[in-house]
Amino acid sequence: MNSKPPTNPPHRRPTAPVKPGVATGAAGERLQKLLAAAGFGSRREIETWIAAGRVSVRGAVAKLGDRAGPGDVVLLDGKEIKFSASKGNPRVILYHKPVGELVTRSDPDGRATVFDKLPKLSPGRWVSIGRLDLNSSGLLLFTDSGALANQLMHPRQEIEREYEVRVQGGLSTEAIRRLLGGIELEDGPAKFLQVDPIQNKKSEGSNRWYRVVLAEGRNREVRRMVEAAGGRVSRLVRVRFGPISLPLDLAAGRCMEVDAGGTRHLMQAARI
Repeated sequence: MNSKPPTNPPHRRPTAPVKPGVATGAAGERLQKLLAAAGFGSRREIETWIAAGRVSVRGAVAKLGDRAGPGDVVLLDGKEIKFSASKGNPRVILYHKPVGELVTRSDPDGRATVFDKLPKLSPGRWVSIGRLDLNSSGLLLFTDSGALANQLMHPRQEIEREYEVRVQGGLSTEAIRRLLGGIELEDGPAKFLQVDPIQNKKSEGSNRWYRVVLAEGRNREVRRMVEAAGGRVSRLVRVRFGPISLPLDLAAGRCMEVDAGGTRHLMQAARI
């Protein structure tokens, strides 16, 4: 009687136990996308934080390309990041910035910032959609969605910004022609889409008021453009950002929530 030798079972490589909460493979979102969506900065900025070793995930210093998913512990500068649960439309608030406040989260000199007067948000934090300099006032928008803020601020969207500008001595016909045709600044060409005198705005001495519109938001762009055309801005008020206008009855230093319709219009402008 023939007998076959016993067949050895197929060799299996032992699998390392998976610790609870540890994402494997390509699960979750890339860290820079996750942190940007939570309002902690732009993706490019967050990538520099990761490269500098400021971010850790699941107890280890993060590397570019790392991902995180639900249940993963993510730390930024040693502090745990709390992420909002997935939700529908983002929240947006409108703030009437007065002159003298900085658009920054903290100032080493202890000066007032726009974030001091915003309602508390937890988890997450408010992200400013653009900026206004210390001596400018008017409309500022904030959202709890870093993705929406980044889209609205991206130059390719060409979102209109409208300002009321007081110019010492006014603008000549030639200056207006140059501002509409395009002026070369140190960071590239710029132009206004519209320059109109404001007839019902009280002039003060030689000062004259104008309503100007442009489709980008570079640093101090309106002031620099007017100066390049030979004028000087003595007051600057933003009255519109895309589809959202500054309410006439909203006092400086006060904020209000943008309604669902306004938020949808912003999302359409951002192509989200």
